[in-house]
Amino acid sequence: MSGTISKFINELIVYDYILFATLFLLFILFVTIGILFRNRGAIAILLILFAFTQLIVGSTYGYIKMHEFLFTNETAITSQKKLNFTQAIVLYGSVKNIADKDFSSCNITATVYKKSGNKIKDYILMLKPLNKMSIIEQGIVKDEKREFKMIIEPFIYGGDYNITLGAKCR
Repeated sequence: MSGTISKFINELIVYDYILFATLFLLFILFVTIGILFRNRGAIAILLILFAFTQLIVGSTYGYIKMHEFLFTNETAITSQKKLNFTQAIVLYGSVKNIADKDFSSCNITATVYKKSGNKIKDYILMLKPLNKMSIIEQGIVKDEKREFKMIIEPFIYGGDYNITLGAKCR
C-alpha cells in the first residue's frame, strides 16, 4: 500500500501540484466561511460539507480529466494473429501522441475478452478479461506514431474473442 502511494507521489507533475494546492485553498476558504456562519447552522453545515466534497471529488475528477487532456493519445490495432503452434496471440499496433507535449513513457495494455453476441453479456464479460498484457514504450515525441508488436501469452481460449487496446502516457 505504501509503495503504491509513494509511486503515485513520485509520478506527480507540476500541474498536479497546482490542482491540489488550488483545491486545498478552496477547502480552507469554504471551511473558514462555514465557521464565520456558525450562527446559521444549516448554511455552515452545507458549506463545510461542500468543502469536503469538493476536496475529495474535485481532486479525483480533476486529476483524471487533466491527465486525459494533457496526455491524449490514439491507439490502433494493425493486425492480430492467433498462433497455432503455441498458446499465444501476436498483436501489431500503433500509438500516436496527439498531445501538445512529448511523452516520456507510455504503458500500452491489450486486453482479451470473450465474445458472446449479446450486448449485456458482452459488457459483463468485459469485467473479467481472459488475458491482459502490457508493454512500455519510451520517448514518444509530439505527433509521432510508434508501431509496436506485443505477444499475449498464455492464451488457450478457443472461442470468439475481442481485443481492446489502450495506453496511459506520461
